[in-house]
Amino acid sequence: MKPDLVVCGLGPAGRALAHRAVVRGLTVTVVDPAPERRWTATYAAWADELPDWLTPEVVAATVPRPMAWGTRAHRVDRPYVVLDNARLRIALRFPDAEVVADRAVDVAPGRVRLASGVTIACGRAVDARGLTRSPARAEQTAYGVIVDASRCAGLDPLFMDWRRDNGAPSDAPPSFLYAVPLDDERMLLEETCLAGRPALTGAELRTRLRHRLRARGVELTGAEPVEHVRFPVQGGRPGSRRFGAAGGFLHPATGYNVGAALASADAVAAGQDVWPAGARAVHHLRNAGLRALLALPPEDIPLFFDTFFTLSPAAQRAYLSGRADLGGTIAAMRSLFQALPGPLRRRVAAATLGIPVRSRGRWGSAMMVP
Repeated sequence: MKPDLVVCGLGPAGRALAHRAVVRGLTVTVVDPAPERRWTATYAAWADELPDWLTPEVVAATVPRPMAWGTRAHRVDRPYVVLDNARLRIALRFPDAEVVADRAVDVAPGRVRLASGVTIACGRAVDARGLTRSPARAEQTAYGVIVDASRCAGLDPLFMDWRRDNGAPSDAPPSFLYAVPLDDERMLLEETCLAGRPALTGAELRTRLRHRLRARGVELTGAEPVEHVRFPVQGGRPGSRRFGAAGGFLHPATGYNVGAALASADAVAAGQDVWPAGARAVHHLRNAGLRALLALPPEDIPLFFDTFFTLSPAAQRAYLSGRADLGGTIAAMRSLFQALPGPLRRRVAAATLGIPVRSRGRWGSAMMVP
């Protein structure tokens, strides 16, 4: 008997979709070349993005009001959570699904063809394999170390910190420090270039991170566990046949994906349309925001985010998480645009409208227009 649903890819998005489909009583087959592989990335989200059905035990740490820095400090009035990967995998279990350890090479309506030559017929097939890398796509890169929390005394959790103490020249593509607790005993300290064509390399980010931490009194021994990040932030295509980053759920100007995928998994499992006209319009606006940020010269990036973090919490939330909130997204982008200094506003306008502007083609940022 053919399954109701085949899910290709078992990252957080794919597992969430399979889990919710099984809960709904669907017959499910999951396809992944390494279905038991551990997740090594750090996943985080805004607390209000998580769906009610997700057990609270998946949250490893909560930052009630994270700090952000452009040229000055800002408190973000929105709780931020870091997820426990092992507990998240358990919460997204799918005990009654058939697991196929193979690679999907063609995902089409009603069938999935595997690398082994087998074809699985199904009622519905969804591609959740993520995005492939390409020189034409902007990427996020980061280099992080995990340290004992006692070594970070006095260091506030940081959603992003653009201060220039990482040793990079003033005219170089900027990067920011991301610093979050992983639990009560450990912190992740990560130098991040959210998007670039080409993005900053891991070696560049490692040098900057060590310089920045040394300037703040945190000496590294070289024995710390390391986290490497590299993935495209462009290329997702909204539609019923794709989910997660492949399906446009990744915020193209932030790199965030997990919260949106978890929040939408139940509706996608039920076969509902999660891409109404408003959501598709928001997706295009977010891509315009990414173009704008890629066009900004390095010295403008901290000022840009100073301006963003002076927006109301509602406006910040609308842009960062309002996947289908067209009115809120437009209002947030308009408010930001009006608050920017004149020269910066002109450059943002030109890039958003697709007018060619001079650009280095890479930058380090955690969000948008934002």
